Amino acid sequence: MTIKWGIIGAGGIAEKFAADFELVTNGEIIAVASRSLQKAEKFAKTMGINNAYGSYADMLTNPDIDIIYVATTHNFHFEHTKLCFEYDKHVLCEKPITVNAVQLKELSSIAKSKKLFFMEAMWSAFLPAIKQALTWVKQGRIGDVKLIQANFGFIANTDINDRLFNPNLAGGALLDIGIYPLTVIEMFAQSEIENILCSSEFTTTGVDATIAIQIDYKNGIKGQMASTFRTNLINDAVIYGTKGYIQIPDFFMSKKAILKIGNRTEVFDDPTKTLGYNFEIVAVNNDLFNDRTENQIMPLSRSLKMMELLDLIREKIGLKYPFE
Repeated sequence: MTIKWGIIGAGGIAEKFAADFELVTNGEIIAVASRSLQKAEKFAKTMGINNAYGSYADMLTNPDIDIIYVATTHNFHFEHTKLCFEYDKHVLCEKPITVNAVQLKELSSIAKSKKLFFMEAMWSAFLPAIKQALTWVKQGRIGDVKLIQANFGFIANTDINDRLFNPNLAGGALLDIGIYPLTVIEMFAQSEIENILCSSEFTTTGVDATIAIQIDYKNGIKGQMASTFRTNLINDAVIYGTKGYIQIPDFFMSKKAILKIGNRTEVFDDPTKTLGYNFEIVAVNNDLFNDRTENQIMPLSRSLKMMELLDLIREKIGLKYPFE
């Protein structure tokens, strides 16, 4: 028995997600839908999927589909997830799960009332390297955590019509890539926020191109992050403790975690050949097999906490989308 998936959206992220099903033994993709039937058919042919649809609603009437992966642009996450719930389909929605906390609260309420599985597709949280780093911290290997730093930046396409720069598509560095360092910092800090400082640079289209943030947590831990489309950053996460530190290279897709205590170094390597979406997919499948409506690693409470933080940061830097 396998969990049968449908995909809404046939873009680049959906292609990466589908490709990692090669290491998923408890699930399969049986359908894909796009606003363009031609695009859906091309995606289906490339990824070996049997059913292609030019309408999301048409795909959702397929009774064989258990769960939908929503892989459209940020501004559509609320609308498309709500549509899936109308057809009683479980949902894994690409990050950010919604554009703001109000939207997430409404969707969470619907999911709970209909007893449907609902999760944000924060695939990085399921990577073995991240899990190993969390285990080292829990074991006290680096002592008491004092500082967490994480950055994510690259030079983006300068076309102002690109989705990253489009306010109508909820573009900007914060929601697209800033959510990654903020999530990993939250996972390791495990505390409520006491104070937050934000600095940003905006594009001519009115979204953030660069954002730098410092967070003071109530347990004394400091968090520092930067995200940008303007330059290539060293996309590592580093967790500093009183005895040593843990470095996670390219943390959002990491295959490695490095534990450094004095002159001693311990390295964890993940030999998996996929990008790493398979770990998230298998976890969701297992939840569905066990009739769980939320995932332990990425519960809705964690997503809501992050959405409320993103709302606060956008308020501080003055970023509001036209459709809000």
